[in-house]
Amino acid sequence: MARVIRVTREFSFEMAHALKNYDGPCRNVHGHSYRLFVTLTGTPVNEAENPKNGMIIDFTELKDIVLKKIINLFDHSVVVSNDYGQEKMEMMKKTFGNTVIVDYQPTCENLIADFAERLKNQMPKGAKLHSLRLFETAKSCAEWFASDNE
Repeated sequence: MARVIRVTREFSFEMAHALKNYDGPCRNVHGHSYRLFVTLTGTPVNEAENPKNGMIIDFTELKDIVLKKIINLFDHSVVVSNDYGQEKMEMMKKTFGNTVIVDYQPTCENLIADFAERLKNQMPKGAKLHSLRLFETAKSCAEWFASDNE
């Protein structure tokens, strides 16, 4: 009998952002130590001769996908919305270097939705993106579930 299993890998990265028009201190550039949990669902390979026997995905393969699609871009960056103002965006680029311009307000909620889009079609056959959990602080996170977004 085939069993559906979930596997999760944790990632961490440092990122700064500024929230345009926010009515609190987060309107200023500030940073967080983010923790991202990526959960896949699938049926483990059941082929004795397959080097991936018993796995949904090799954790190294999952690591490579997430590094390429998310971590390498966002780690040690400052993220701002493309409507932040050209002058301010140019200042950010000069001041901070690695500046990522996105087409949304870079809240935890919007970041996780963006990350899901970047990852959902990258999984190998037999593995499906199930959920993401993004901690912005030790006590605050946003979650994304594939079942909520189908």
